[in-house]
Amino acid sequence: MLSIWKFGLPLSDRVEIEMPHGAQVLSVGVQRGNPCLWALVDAHRRQVHRTFYVHGTGHPVIDPDALFIGTIQLHGGALIFHVFEPKEATP
Repeated sequence: MLSIWKFGLPLSDRVEIEMPHGAQVLSVGVQRGNPCLWALVDAHRRQVHRTFYVHGTGHPVIDPDALFIGTIQLHGGALIFHVFEPKEATP
């Protein structure tokens, strides 16, 4: 059975998140001031590490071919971060 899970998203250039294999990333956003990522998962699948890049506006981009996931605004829009996932890592 599929369900939607929330994962904390640290604000670091390169982030690894453990989630069930084949999870479909749905969105990123902020909940109670904390950056989060939501994904549709099958809880019975084995856990794998997925890599994500988090770039602030104006910061260098690690992988220009990575897939755009979404944008997060913090502190009333004073800080903006953009989340990407490398293409080769996408299930």
